[in-house]
Amino acid sequence: MIEAFLISVAAVTIGEIGDKTQLLALMLAVRFRKPWAITAAILVATLANHALAGVVGAWIAAQVDPQWLRWIVGASFIAIALWTLIPDKLDEEDATTRSQASVFVVTLMAFFLAEMGDKTQLATVALAARFHDLLPVVAGTTLGMLIADVPVVFLAERFAVRIPLKLIRMIAAVLFAVLGILTLAGVGSG
Repeated sequence: MIEAFLISVAAVTIGEIGDKTQLLALMLAVRFRKPWAITAAILVATLANHALAGVVGAWIAAQVDPQWLRWIVGASFIAIALWTLIPDKLDEEDATTRSQASVFVVTLMAFFLAEMGDKTQLATVALAARFHDLLPVVAGTTLGMLIADVPVVFLAERFAVRIPLKLIRMIAAVLFAVLGILTLAGVGSG
């Protein structure tokens, strides 16, 4: 039980460094500047997503041909890259005046969806299968996400006035496009 928890924490903390959800945490923190609401939403979204991964992930992987899954995920990353280039309708002033509740909901939905098919979600599936102990695995993978993402949220919030959103959007688009191309090329699958 403790072994499952500790290995889960370590695997996801390391796996999350530089991941798209860590970038998402940065973008949300810069945009909304509500670190506590963002952190709470990351916690809830990760718990829900990783619990789902532990219970259903193995079944989905058994049902979908790996080649199809690779193409679907790769095309999705490229679509997200293009979408990222489109500025939001909100201006910065409106974003910073959003309520804690609306920032929580936006972050919750974004994080839950961003984790679908992500390496940390797949790691949760593998760890749950390996240890046959869902609670310590989900608790460990969730803690690993928080260890990697919460410092980003609080540091970004502190320096948000110095970080240009257009630059963040461009960097995010490039990273999502690269992830899409690498996924389509089959890098890391196997």
